Amino acid sequence: MPRESGLSRGPAAAIAASVRDGSLTPTETVDTALDLIAAENRKTNAFTVVRYAKARAEALALEQRSDLDLLPLAGVPIAIKHNIAVEGESILAGSTATDTRPATADHPVVRRLRDAGAVVVGLTAVPELGLWGTTESEGRIGRNPWNSARSSGGSSGGSAAAVAAGLVPVAHGNDGLGSVRIPAACCGVFGIKPGRHTVPAEVGVDSWSGMVENGVLATTVGDAALMLSVLAARPDLAELEPPGRLRIGLAVAPPSRMFRVDRHWTAAARTAASAAAAAGHLVESVTLPYGESLVSVGLRWLACAAREAANLIRPERLQRRTRRHIALGRLVQRLRLVRPAQVDRVEAQLLDFFERYHVVITPTLAAPPPRARAWHTLGWLANVVISARYSPFTPLWNLVGWPAASIPMGMHPRSKTPVAAQLTAPPGSESILLRLAAQLESIHPWKRTVNEGVNDQPAIAG
Repeated sequence: MPRESGLSRGPAAAIAASVRDGSLTPTETVDTALDLIAAENRKTNAFTVVRYAKARAEALALEQRSDLDLLPLAGVPIAIKHNIAVEGESILAGSTATDTRPATADHPVVRRLRDAGAVVVGLTAVPELGLWGTTESEGRIGRNPWNSARSSGGSSGGSAAAVAAGLVPVAHGNDGLGSVRIPAACCGVFGIKPGRHTVPAEVGVDSWSGMVENGVLATTVGDAALMLSVLAARPDLAELEPPGRLRIGLAVAPPSRMFRVDRHWTAAARTAASAAAAAGHLVESVTLPYGESLVSVGLRWLACAAREAANLIRPERLQRRTRRHIALGRLVQRLRLVRPAQVDRVEAQLLDFFERYHVVITPTLAAPPPRARAWHTLGWLANVVISARYSPFTPLWNLVGWPAASIPMGMHPRSKTPVAAQLTAPPGSESILLRLAAQLESIHPWKRTVNEGVNDQPAIAG
């Protein structure tokens, strides 16, 4: 049985505070997390690598640091999505076609987390090359902690499941079409994708034409703000005083008439808007100018996969859906269908729209997470259709590189999984989103993890 204390499942800020004041040691916090993972990971398949010996050694070394009492994430066990570099570990990205040699150095975001006192206890599951909206691979299906018959989402589904199950209090994810916000919404945790140039992005392969950002999944807004402040090297992001009165738009219509929105997901956005109004903000219904964004995103999604394929060691091992995706991406490249002007037009319309609003609230998803099944064995079209149907609201903000977050707003009565609202804002608005989200959390709290009660107490300040 896992060793548990009152803080074993977080919040991260409380764990760090206890380590700094000496009431817990990094070895104790890491051992507890490793025990929880060993006992419970099989329920969700969240972790692909658990660093038992290495994490314990790193925790012991952390205890010797002379500045332990100053570290914002002192002794906090964290998970890293298995598609960025962690020294000594492979960067598999959910595929047997990738290079299996261990990384020789940490990615900058991993290095910042370690420098802040966090300990990497494991790497989390990702679909092949991070391309898909569900998380599974050969012999491993990502399952939702709330309902194991449903997917944890993708592509940061492993990280979201690990946090929602209480195996770690915070986790890294990255987001190219919604890959932090989608699984955050599926699993009932808070997830934020920062805007472009806020956090070091991917290394190599053009970061999906600038669409991918490294972000955070956490059980509280305070923990997410704390971790994002470390990733961005901006301590001010951890300060969550209420924002001034904001002008907020509520946009529940989907980006295209092709998509239907489940009424419970529409209700999630309306619940968030009502909470914002209760906090004193001016809220009104709006229609977002999505324009040609879905077409532009789709073309870039295809082309970026084709570029990544050039770096694969064993391309013949790719899944069938991925091979088709790459072939279509090469066609997009040959026809030169990706043009900067496509993004410029969409962003110009958004900038004009946001002259009137500070934040826009939408549903995060249009439907509950798909069934947990071996989606990787199905064809390309089946995977595209299922992802597009349930997550049409998230990609726009990757296209333009603006910050966006997903915040839990209740439970779906049929799927027995969470529902959530998406908060979006112009470049440079990460602090506004976090402060607004903290207000909404105080008005409409949620269960931090599947195993714990409603979070009606604020996280201990770091």
